Amino acid sequence: MELVKKKIHMDRIDGRAGTQMVLEEDVNISDNKMDANYLLNSKGEIIMEEIRPCENAVNLKGKLVVSILYLTDMDGMCASMEAVIPFEEKVNLEGVSNNDTILTESRIEDLTVGLINSRKLSVQAVISFMLEREEQLECETAVDLYCDEPVEYRKCVYPVVELVLHKKDIFRLKEELELTGNLPNIFQTVWHHICFDHVEFKALEEKISIQGEMKAFFLYEGEGDNDKTQWYENTVPFSGIIECHGCRENMIPDIRYHLGQCNVEVRQDFDGEERVFCVEPVLDLDIHLYEEENLEVISDVYGVDKEIEALTTKMPVKSLLLAGSGKCKIADHVRIQNPEMPMYQLIHSEGEIQIDEQTIVENGIAVTGTLVVTTLYLCAGNVRSIYSTVNELPFQYVIEAENILPTCVYKLRSSIEQLTVTMLDSDELDVKAALQFKVIVFAVQNRELVTDIREEPLDLNKLSELPGMVICIAGPGDTLWDIGKRYYVPVSQLKEVNELPTEEISAGDKILVVKGGI
Repeated sequence: MELVKKKIHMDRIDGRAGTQMVLEEDVNISDNKMDANYLLNSKGEIIMEEIRPCENAVNLKGKLVVSILYLTDMDGMCASMEAVIPFEEKVNLEGVSNNDTILTESRIEDLTVGLINSRKLSVQAVISFMLEREEQLECETAVDLYCDEPVEYRKCVYPVVELVLHKKDIFRLKEELELTGNLPNIFQTVWHHICFDHVEFKALEEKISIQGEMKAFFLYEGEGDNDKTQWYENTVPFSGIIECHGCRENMIPDIRYHLGQCNVEVRQDFDGEERVFCVEPVLDLDIHLYEEENLEVISDVYGVDKEIEALTTKMPVKSLLLAGSGKCKIADHVRIQNPEMPMYQLIHSEGEIQIDEQTIVENGIAVTGTLVVTTLYLCAGNVRSIYSTVNELPFQYVIEAENILPTCVYKLRSSIEQLTVTMLDSDELDVKAALQFKVIVFAVQNRELVTDIREEPLDLNKLSELPGMVICIAGPGDTLWDIGKRYYVPVSQLKEVNELPTEEISAGDKILVVKGGI
């Protein structure tokens, strides 16, 4: 007897833990920087240097890099600086061992930068970490059976989504952005903001395609007589290929990305003038590739001339419930934070999605959070003075996911698809935004999978107790398979004896069982 087996590869989250930590530090402005008069903007980036699992815990090591934009004591001039705050944290996670794979998601919950004096700033940050232990499961299950002896077996079909590949990779990009003709040459860069929108991935043969948009905003000091703070903004499409051995078309990509290292330099144009921003960002990728199939497996077996028993094991089998997206629109009128600094002209707006809660509800996933919009503008009192305002717009949205259950697992990604900020008057803004949520949902069911077969000679005493011929009345839920297994008779023989066109029977049906056939 030959049992044909197939390996099934699954991933599952086996243990979660979260923690929050508060970082506080006073930082001095370096001697080569001008005095600070007013804080305009700040942004933070968490750089993980080490994620080291040990027994029942995970050691985290990294740094918080805070970029700060401020108005100097010189009229109309801006400057920027960086503050670096290192951290170490030990997070308890039951069941973790040294060689486990740990998925880590970090988030800046709150970032507050204050002006102590013209040469010193205070930085306070609350950062959170969510850790997940990812377990790779492998199981062999029987998919076919070859035997010279009479053996009855049946099959069933399970929808299965297998993990084909999990790896980390990077995607490098290089874009040269040249100033428009009406802007002065670049003396030095003061501030930049780089982000990515509409990023899409597609699985191809031995590679993954990527396309999207890169948005870039720069504040810079002009050259010569135009030494006041200038600004430039541009959006460029991009596309590329990520080599990926083992990737095939029609695989389901679940790829998380974030902006890693980003180098910005000023280059000369063809005329030898400093008018080009060269941007070289690196996208850090966490790649999961899944493949969906209807897997036909052996579900049960019995012998006619032998005692044959199917040996099974329980395994959580994942199937794809949904891979889709939803869009949430936000529209509101907001007031600027400092009405004593009225607006004259908008310079730049950027947004950040902060998700507070996400829960499975009936036929969907409910998401609540806040869209934080930071806007730079020229003050009406002085055409060259730059100020900023930060506004928070709460939102609630339900991503449709028909038939989702609390037992399902999902992965959610959010992005700002569109953000438009316009002036209504000197102290009021109109904000319109479209938030996109992409989700992949897996149904998880514990299946009894046949892993092996045990053969033994027939129990002759048991066999002798069975009648050679009997009329069996089918009970509720009985099948021809159940009856055949009970009396060691092939299902095909039961159909032939009872002249049944199919294996379908109902409770109360009389089934003639003849041992050895007619």
